[in-house]
Amino acid sequence: MGVEKYPEALEFILHWGEMGTHWGANRSMAQVHALLYLSDKPIDAEEICNALDLARSNVSNSLKELQGYGIVKRTHVAGDRRDHFVAETDLWDLFMAITAERKRREIDPTIAKLAELKERMESNKQLPEHVRARIGRMHEFIATLTNWYDDVRRINKATLVKLMKLGGKVARLIPGGKKSETAEPRIRSLD
Repeated sequence: MGVEKYPEALEFILHWGEMGTHWGANRSMAQVHALLYLSDKPIDAEEICNALDLARSNVSNSLKELQGYGIVKRTHVAGDRRDHFVAETDLWDLFMAITAERKRREIDPTIAKLAELKERMESNKQLPEHVRARIGRMHEFIATLTNWYDDVRRINKATLVKLMKLGGKVARLIPGGKKSETAEPRIRSLD
């Protein structure tokens, strides 16, 4: 494979592994992802083990998890019976896949729990009002974010990228939105 032999590539792989621990992934899984992301060809599990000096079981578990996120795919190479793996390289698709999986694993269960608590709180007259209000606000806040996320996912990629590049300038389109001192005088068409 070879990219891990380049100092910049190795530094990226190690940093991605470190950052993965901050994002809730284990270091090995993040390093496997980084290696596959940098590779210009499919890699088999044995090559990954050798490149990253990881145990086969660790690589296998990492590959299963990455496939679960939808950011790594299994592929076959002509003349080779082994499974090979490639990473999603479109950064927007990568971001959206990770976001969707994190939402499914972390946010959806939280919303379900908050909805259950909200329903149970209605019949509990002894519950302090501040507890009821705070749980209710948390449920409403996360539900609103989730609805916003669902709306944003329906916007095509090109438009989303343009919106992101506009940044805070978008607020000027909303009545009462704050005007940025560094914003351009007018926003051009998003098309």
